[in-house]
Amino acid sequence: MNMNIIFFNETEAHANIEAPEPEEIEISKRGKKETGKREKDLKSIPTVRIDHYMSEKELTKEFGENGWKQLPDLISRRYKFIPAEIKVEEHHIGVYASKKNDGKMVRAGHPQNLLPGSLVSPSLAAAIMNAKYVNATPLARIEREMERYGLAITRQNMANWMIRLTEEYLSIIYDYLHERLYSYHVIQADETPVLVNRDGRPARTKSYMWVYRTGHLYTDKQIVLYEYQKTRNTSHPREFLKNYQGICVTDGYQVYHKLENEIEDLTIAGCWVHCRRGFEEAWTVVNKIKSPEVMSYLIMKQIQAIYREEGKLKNLSVKDRLTQRQVVVKPLVDAFFSYLKQNDEKIPNSGKLREAVNYALNQEQYLRAFLKNGEVEISNNFAENAIRPFVIGRKNWLFSDTVKGAKSSAIIYSLIETAKANGIEPYTYLNLILTDMQYMGRPFSNEELESFMPWSKEIRDSIAGRTKP
Repeated sequence: MNMNIIFFNETEAHANIEAPEPEEIEISKRGKKETGKREKDLKSIPTVRIDHYMSEKELTKEFGENGWKQLPDLISRRYKFIPAEIKVEEHHIGVYASKKNDGKMVRAGHPQNLLPGSLVSPSLAAAIMNAKYVNATPLARIEREMERYGLAITRQNMANWMIRLTEEYLSIIYDYLHERLYSYHVIQADETPVLVNRDGRPARTKSYMWVYRTGHLYTDKQIVLYEYQKTRNTSHPREFLKNYQGICVTDGYQVYHKLENEIEDLTIAGCWVHCRRGFEEAWTVVNKIKSPEVMSYLIMKQIQAIYREEGKLKNLSVKDRLTQRQVVVKPLVDAFFSYLKQNDEKIPNSGKLREAVNYALNQEQYLRAFLKNGEVEISNNFAENAIRPFVIGRKNWLFSDTVKGAKSSAIIYSLIETAKANGIEPYTYLNLILTDMQYMGRPFSNEELESFMPWSKEIRDSIAGRTKP
């Protein structure tokens, strides 16, 4: 499918005249009835009541004099969209002087500009970040949108703001999140290539965006951190993880295994998704024939059995999950590797199946790691999923133009994805923290930094206060 056609003809591409309309949003006050997810969604949105009542004259005409009675209202709801509205905040700051002519003068307390000499506010900065990094909108398009609202803000202005706001504010929260990540016993890591135009190397030379994050077994206080680096070598995760003591779930990239030998308290666990992917590719080569004579099919069935049993353990405690892994999952893993070793000589020396078997056997130590600890995930899918939104956005950004821009993008993306992972809407979160940090003095205490975390009571209470009707 031509994605350019979809981009320019999105309405036609996604239209389906036979698709049903959303269910009618009508409820009666008499006897509340469960309306499911839609009702829960509506509760978080401010409601404007609009009354529709008949006059006494109209009712008399219908029923006669005093011939009617009032029944419970019928309530019909619909969404109302209000386009973005731009206002100028004009701060009038009281200035006071002593009558004694002693030169004493004071000013009323007031917030400093978010950036010295700039008109940017927390709400505007958050809106631009949300458009660029959440909705993957290029700055050139945001610039045109701002023009329609009467704002003469260039893409250069916006790019400069992103970099300066990152350096002045957001990098402080990023560094604190980095420290907090060290407190988790299990994390995940992955990386993806990016292009940076001006980084002192030939044009279109690959750079890399690394991601480190908490896994899905930690249901609250999720952290997602991106880090831009020019290369994919060992020095980058070595520096990022230098104070980490725990288990890191990764793919089979040799860099991580090298780190395990260097860092005493670091353990690397392998990813079964990457293992399965190789055998799936080998199975595709033979047109996915479901026959016991097809070795790749038999191996896929074994991996499927491992995943099926592991899936049954997701709601168990760490201790119970480990126990069940030893009793139920480990025998399946043992059988899988025994089968590979017994049939290794039967497999051709080249081809997809040989590549998949070599990968699995070389990674056996790491692929078995999840069997020894109930907190370790079977794959690093969460890290891969964290990379995916960045990859989508990358296509719309064209390229990060400079190293500073790429590093700022990594930090902004980290805060956005961390907010999303904790169920917080990114625009609201960015607006809140920039507003609060604007009022507070430096340096920030750990207690203050903790209050900026998307799981903090302060952030939750602020959001709850803003969403009340």
